[in-house]
Amino acid sequence: MNSGPRPGGGPAGRALAPLLGVEEEFFLIDPGSRAVSSLGSRVVARARETVGDLVSGEFDECQVEVKTPPCREGADLYGALRAVRGAAAAAARAEGLGICASGTPVMGREGPAIVGDHPRYRAGLDQFGTLLDGFAICAAHIHVHVPDREMAVLIGNHLRPWLPLLVAMSANSPFLDGRDMGYASWRTVIRGRFPALGAPPYVESLDHYERLTAALQESEAMLDAAIPFWDVRPNPRLPTLEIRVMDVPAEVADTVALAVLIRALVVTAAALVQRGHSGPETCTELVRAAYWRAARDGWPGKGVDALTGRVLPCSVQATRLVEHVRSALEQHGDLDRAMGFLHRLAERGCGAQRQRASWRRRAHLTDVVDDLQRLTSGRRGEPSGGRPGRATVRPA
Repeated sequence: MNSGPRPGGGPAGRALAPLLGVEEEFFLIDPGSRAVSSLGSRVVARARETVGDLVSGEFDECQVEVKTPPCREGADLYGALRAVRGAAAAAARAEGLGICASGTPVMGREGPAIVGDHPRYRAGLDQFGTLLDGFAICAAHIHVHVPDREMAVLIGNHLRPWLPLLVAMSANSPFLDGRDMGYASWRTVIRGRFPALGAPPYVESLDHYERLTAALQESEAMLDAAIPFWDVRPNPRLPTLEIRVMDVPAEVADTVALAVLIRALVVTAAALVQRGHSGPETCTELVRAAYWRAARDGWPGKGVDALTGRVLPCSVQATRLVEHVRSALEQHGDLDRAMGFLHRLAERGCGAQRQRASWRRRAHLTDVVDDLQRLTSGRRGEPSGGRPGRATVRPA
C-alpha cells in the first residue's frame, strides 16, 4: 500500500493515491410493514456463500454491514460498493426482506431488539447499560491508508474542524420510529449521549493519544483503548485511518464522493504534518456546537465553522473544503466526482431532505422506506411485498 501521492504510477500519469475502503451499515426491512426485521444472522449467512466476510453482522440483528476491498480509483470503489450492496440485497431478498440505507429506522421495529452475538457488543451492554437502548443506527465508515500511527493521530487534529460539515453533507436520519425528530441527523444526536464518542480530542503526539485512551478505558468511559469510538481513529491492526462521522448515504455515488473527499483531506493533512504542523487546537466546545448545528439543520443550511466560530452556509464551507483539498483531488483524478456531489447537494439537499420530500409528496412513511430501498439497492420499481401499508408521521 502507499501512504500518499507520488509521481507516476496512476492512470494517465496521475499521482498514485492512497488506498481506501468503505464500510456501510443497512437496516433489514420487512416488505409488508416496512419496519426493521431482526434476521441479520440469516442474511449474513446467505451473503457469505457468495462474498465471504464482505457482508457481516452489526450491533443489532436488524442490521447488516458491507465492506469493500481496498481500492485506489474512485471508479473501482464505486464498482466494488455496488457489487457488495447487491450481494447484501440479494441475500436479504432470499429471506423475504429488503435493505435500507438510513441513519435511523424510519418505521421502527416489530418485536424486541436483539443484540448481535459478538463479545464486544455484550461488553458494551455490561458497561453502558440502558444508554444502548435504541442504538440501532447506520453509518458509513471510510478507511484511508496511513502507515504511520504517529502521523495518523496528528492527521486527526487537522480533520476535527471539518467533521461537522461531513455530518451536514451526509445527514440521512430525520425520522425515528414513525416520528420526525426535527433534526437532519438524529443518529448524530443518539451518538452524542455517550462519553468518549464524537470528534477526537486534540493530541500532541501518539504517546499523548495512547495515554489519554488508556485513562479513558480505566475510567470506563471508553470500552477499549485500542478501538475508541471517536469519529477519527487509527485502526489497531491495519495501517489505515478510519473516519466514521457520516450517516450512511442512500446512493453509492454519494458514499464514493465522500470517500474521495475524505481521502483528499487525509492527504492534505499528511503533507502538513510532514512539514511540522500538528494541526489547529480547535476549541472542543465549538466543535460540539458545530456537530449539533450540523445534525439539526443538515444541508442546505448554515453551520458553525469550528475554526473561527462563525456561522456560515454549508455551501460556503463546502467550497472552502474543496479549495483546501483541491490539489489532492486533482492529483488523484477525483475533482469531478467531488464537484458532482456538491452539485447534487445543491439540487436536492442531503438525504434528510430527500426523505422529507418523499414523505410530503405522498404523506406515507412507507413510501419513504420504499424510496430508500430502491436507492440503496440500485433497483427500480416497487420493492417486493405489494402495496404499502399506511403510516402517518408524528411531529417532533
